[in-house]
Amino acid sequence: MTSDNIRIVEMGPRDGLQNEPHLLPSPARIELIRRLTDCRLTDIEAGAFVSPRWVPQMADSDRVFAGLPPLTQTRYWALVPNLKGYQAARLAGAQHIAVFAAASETFSRRNTNATITESLARLQDVAQHAKNDGVSLRGYVSCALGCPFEGEITPPAVASVTKSLLEMGCEEVSIGDTIGTGTQLTTKALFKILAAEVPVQKLAAHFHDTYGQALANLGIALEYGVRTIDSSVAGLGGCPYAPGATGNVASEDVVHFCHGHGLATGIDLKHLAEVGAWISALLNRPNASRAGRAILAKAQPKGGCGI
Repeated sequence: MTSDNIRIVEMGPRDGLQNEPHLLPSPARIELIRRLTDCRLTDIEAGAFVSPRWVPQMADSDRVFAGLPPLTQTRYWALVPNLKGYQAARLAGAQHIAVFAAASETFSRRNTNATITESLARLQDVAQHAKNDGVSLRGYVSCALGCPFEGEITPPAVASVTKSLLEMGCEEVSIGDTIGTGTQLTTKALFKILAAEVPVQKLAAHFHDTYGQALANLGIALEYGVRTIDSSVAGLGGCPYAPGATGNVASEDVVHFCHGHGLATGIDLKHLAEVGAWISALLNRPNASRAGRAILAKAQPKGGCGI
């Protein structure tokens, strides 16, 4: 292993909320981010500057950025689909920008109304502006381990998009199992190719937990040297353009997993579990984090014993 330190990028306020049926007003979104910041998370994706017609949960992201906690060490990321979104994010004060492309042609057309090539060309404009403005740029590759429309996606296809994002100026690229169909076998095949073609220290793992395989697959990514993991508090979310996809792997589960393997995150896990319970109650949905539920239950023992 290259390092014992793991960087967690918290997806809850963006990828988590964007597929929730309950729309949170901007003050509640800001409060979620404030509570997550207090957990000592270094990176939080705070919102997306996309069409509110297509993703109404991310409307008022400008108000969210205006209300972010001041004077913190946390980096707040804004997801943008194109130059228009970039300009709106910058106007709102965003200093850290994330862009996305897909390894599936069908998903790319459904998600961005553009081919992979056309989508990357759009992002090239964003990357140039980010470079000129001196802001951080992060990339995502969707459907890296399977597509809801095409099924299997080949590792070379993922590597090609990953290299394009790095070449245009992304400081790192997050490899997304958008529908959570990856297995240890397919994850290993993918990261074997990626590690041979791009610097592994510039990769992150973004795994949804649809089939309960996310932590096992993260173990494979860690073996290949990945040290940045995307996750969502309480396992919130999904993808509006990926039928059947559940939320990201829960942040509490990832932090517990890392700590159990002797990997440091710097995150206050008990506080994070409390945030997971709070946001789940606010959204009136089950808390999908097993570790989070167990930690809070342990703090309030009820007696009795079972086998």
